[in-house]
Amino acid sequence: MRRNKTISSYLLVSPYLLHIFVFVLFPVGFSLYLSFHQWNIISPMEYVGLTNYEKVLQDQYFLKSLRNTLVFLAIHIPLQIGIALGLAVILNQKIWFRAFFRGAFFMPVVVSGVVVTILWQQLYGYEMGSINLFLMKLGFEKIGWLTDPQWAMPSIAIMATWKNVGLYIILFLVGLQSVPKSLYEASSLEGATRWQQFWHITLPVINPTMMMVMILSTIGGFSLFIEPYVMTGGGPLNSTLSAVLYIYKQGFFYYHMGYAATLGLLLALIILLVVFIQRMVIENKQP
Repeated sequence: MRRNKTISSYLLVSPYLLHIFVFVLFPVGFSLYLSFHQWNIISPMEYVGLTNYEKVLQDQYFLKSLRNTLVFLAIHIPLQIGIALGLAVILNQKIWFRAFFRGAFFMPVVVSGVVVTILWQQLYGYEMGSINLFLMKLGFEKIGWLTDPQWAMPSIAIMATWKNVGLYIILFLVGLQSVPKSLYEASSLEGATRWQQFWHITLPVINPTMMMVMILSTIGGFSLFIEPYVMTGGGPLNSTLSAVLYIYKQGFFYYHMGYAATLGLLLALIILLVVFIQRMVIENKQP
């Protein structure tokens, strides 16, 4: 009987273990093995030792792609958290058509990223884009949203915020609804203002939600690919060349699979380090 229970237990967890092996352990292990080789998919692998890692230190394009990604994160994360939290606070109140607005803000999340990107590409058009046409009616000059290196990455960050903000609104709503109403009632009796309640009650209670949103936004920001790939191809002047897009080009444009695997592993370590630092900072601010 005990042996049958043991076998049944292993059978129950086997799908999860198979998933971990096929989609986590094997890809990571193969990428690590591949990072020590040179391979163009067609020819046999050639062992090159640490050559790929040494190449990273001299690759100015990869460093530029990291800087571009950090610029995107610096714009996207504060904008996304601020808008999502503000809208969540509003949608947590008793307002008309609240259910409709909650669904409307979430709609872009479920729409294909390529479709949304093409839509915004038309809005950002220099000659006939709706945004520039509106600016011209107001008396302003046209802006090269996707053709000017200074505007290209901020434009993509704004579009990515619009695409993903609905998900984080839902997450913040869950956090806001977990705040005990008794805390607000007690603070009101003490004469606390709305802002004081928000700062001293709401934010500390939803701190775990804030940490989760921050981590998800960071991972999603480092994974930036579809937007620059479709809208700009990494231009102009490589100003929107993200790290993931550069890795993709190394692997599937130039067939440097070993070097692409090396860049992917290093990017994963960078993301892990950034998320670890974020978690330490946010947890240290908890009351």
